[in-house]
Amino acid sequence: MSAADLILMADRIHTLSGDRAPTAVATAGGVITALGDRADARDWRGPHTEVLDLGDATITPGLVDGHFHPVMGIGLTRGVDLSSVRTVEGLKAALRSADVAPGGWLEGWGLDPNAFAGAPITHAPLVEAVGPDVPVFLLLFDAHAALVSPRALAMAGVDGPRTFMSGASVVCDAGGTPTGHLLEPEALDLVRTLLPDDAPAERRARLTDLLRRMAACGLTAANAMDFEADSLDLFRALEDEGELPVRWRFAPFVMPGTGRDGLDAVLAQQRLAGRRWRVEGAKFMIDGTIDGGTAWLDEPDTHGESTACFWPDPRDYRSAAAFLAGHGVPLVTHAIGDAGIRYVLDTYAEVPATPVPHRVEHLETMPSELIGRFAALNVTAGMQPTHCTGYIRADHSDNWSTRLGKRRADRAFRARDLRDQGARLALGSDWPIAPFDPRAILAAARLRRPAGEPGVEAVLPEQALTARMALEGYTSEAAAAAGQAGRSGRLVPGHRADLTVFGLDPLAADPDEFAESPIALTVVDGRIAHRA
Repeated sequence: MSAADLILMADRIHTLSGDRAPTAVATAGGVITALGDRADARDWRGPHTEVLDLGDATITPGLVDGHFHPVMGIGLTRGVDLSSVRTVEGLKAALRSADVAPGGWLEGWGLDPNAFAGAPITHAPLVEAVGPDVPVFLLLFDAHAALVSPRALAMAGVDGPRTFMSGASVVCDAGGTPTGHLLEPEALDLVRTLLPDDAPAERRARLTDLLRRMAACGLTAANAMDFEADSLDLFRALEDEGELPVRWRFAPFVMPGTGRDGLDAVLAQQRLAGRRWRVEGAKFMIDGTIDGGTAWLDEPDTHGESTACFWPDPRDYRSAAAFLAGHGVPLVTHAIGDAGIRYVLDTYAEVPATPVPHRVEHLETMPSELIGRFAALNVTAGMQPTHCTGYIRADHSDNWSTRLGKRRADRAFRARDLRDQGARLALGSDWPIAPFDPRAILAAARLRRPAGEPGVEAVLPEQALTARMALEGYTSEAAAAAGQAGRSGRLVPGHRADLTVFGLDPLAADPDEFAESPIALTVVDGRIAHRA
């Protein structure tokens, strides 16, 4: 073999291929060329080979986030970070301390509806905190809902209920007056379109910083579940400046009301690609969220809500899905409620299969009879463990659980059942809905509670993944989900040279400790993207 470009040595290398455990790996030309012991590495060297002995570290295949919103996320995470707010009083305090220019908008993101302790979500705390004249736009944690001030509603000309193409709504009180609570994108956009735009240079800087932070956490690739706005311009601009530290696969949105021209545009986007990014897929939503009452459930939630599909006529979703799948486009569908998940699986059973398997994302509450259909239909299950551990409580006292009731809350985020019944399970973050650090997510998948909080009771601990299952969800299962099982996701000669190097062993370390593991090195395409 030719001389290696890079040789890494470590006490543990988890190839995930079933072979003996090596202690050295060589890469050249962006692929793995050899595996063996440290003594073997002498034979792989050339005059320009970089050799690193990482000592008591662990090398794994490169981590892949299964669900991410990079471009949308840099726009959504503006203003005050409200993710740590737990009460209405805490919300008011955070808003009072915000730095807002005279006449400017007060923006925030990450607000947990549990802060309202079951009371209606209204703009009353916003008025109490900053007065009636400040335009306020606060994005709730799921990004499917917002809370806005009376001034913001007035600026948008919203003074009563509205009718939308999708399952969106302007929440109103008994008298028809908007409460400030907006549900789903069409309603949010009534106000969101009034927010000031970031300058292109600022957006490029924020995206560059995001990608660097991702690489520093050990991520080598991610699946972007949108390709809207200035995504193309941003990623082309970043690649003009150098190599991306993270690979990307994009799936553009297909929203209710998309006609043939829109579907043709999604088809045309499938030809777009750069050195480390490409468009491959189409992203649908069959429902909204349980917290907002916009999921699609077999039976109404305890508020009498979550009874309808996101698409006014579900057959239009099925028709659009069949058209794109018939042209070889892999489908990704957001499906949270049991009725929504069932309808998506029924649709996938009818549309053409594609070389990259179709996916269903989130899968929050699901009856047992649906579990086995994922393997039977060769459909990937995409799940985000911290959606469960960060926002649901074991005693069912949270907003999500109380809306569902005990029976449906007891079948939450059934990751282990899916794996045990042969499903392909890809894990991820859904950033900016939840933090993207894969170490905490891998730990949460095993613990069924937040990492580093041993006093918190686990949510349905029987659904915990093993350490290997969790790691596979970010590596080999992620590769198979992208149709790349033959060239990535494992450390074998000929596979892509994407690697993550941990200070602790993800298969042996205590998960609470592993969540804090140093990342010594992240390698993408045989090149070092992050070095501690």
